Amino acid sequence: MDIRQLHYFLEVARRQSFTKAAQALYVSQPTISKTIKTIEDELGVVLFERSGKRIVLTDAGEILLAQAQQMVRTFDDMTARLGELTEAKSGRIRIGLPPMVGVSFFPGVIGGFRERYPNIALQLFEYGAKRVEAEVAEGKLDIGVTLLPADPERFESFCFGKQRLLLVVSPAHRLAGRDAVRLAELSEDRFLLFHEDFVLHDRIIDACEREGFLPQAVYKSTQWDLISELAAVDLGIALLPERICRDLDRSRLRVIPTEPAIPWAPAMIWRRNAYLSYAARVWLAFARELLEGGNSAATGGVSPGPD
Repeated sequence: MDIRQLHYFLEVARRQSFTKAAQALYVSQPTISKTIKTIEDELGVVLFERSGKRIVLTDAGEILLAQAQQMVRTFDDMTARLGELTEAKSGRIRIGLPPMVGVSFFPGVIGGFRERYPNIALQLFEYGAKRVEAEVAEGKLDIGVTLLPADPERFESFCFGKQRLLLVVSPAHRLAGRDAVRLAELSEDRFLLFHEDFVLHDRIIDACEREGFLPQAVYKSTQWDLISELAAVDLGIALLPERICRDLDRSRLRVIPTEPAIPWAPAMIWRRNAYLSYAARVWLAFARELLEGGNSAATGGVSPGPD
């Protein structure tokens, strides 16, 4: 059994489908099926059984899953460490950025980093924060951005740009002239929410439920600019971070603080107790310097090594 076979097995287990695993790995389905059969023959066990249209892990498959994940992480750490010895200041970093945070904070950071470290390749993945957290935890991303609180048992992190959400409505809305609005006053309004993949989706719903109501979602999107445009034509109300609200057209939208305030605290995360490559360490140090202005609020220190 080799590391490639373990990767194939993990992808089938993750997607619960030979076909989807083959598509994700850019190989043929027979190749996937043959690999799984080879592993089963070598171990003398059955790893998957069919359940309707899905395949599910057997007890033996569950045991291999836990061990395979550890073996792949160990192999990746080993190759990363060896790569540092041979590549010096070159490398690759896989970074997950939610769209709203990415456009608000990172163009200047990314540009500055490329200028300072031209031999380090940045691979950017635009995902919602929930997926970012999952893929950082699985080692598929080296570093990600999410909203605090992040699970301290799985992640180390540092926070930057702590703000709050503000109510965004059209000038025709009944509350457009107010200086502040209580969340409870929005119980009958139609909400324009972010997609379920976004942590902010759950934070807004949780805040409303604490005020005694479940928000009525009329539209969900992954794009803050589309949400604001829909609010401008009075198709619903939105709650957006202060940073985004600064750039909204105040002739078409009204921006109002809410009581109680809903915090919005973006943070960069990486796996706790996992090996960080040279490239990842210099990215964290560089990004922290620019995003925090040198005022570290990290939950775990990172030393980039010699520059």
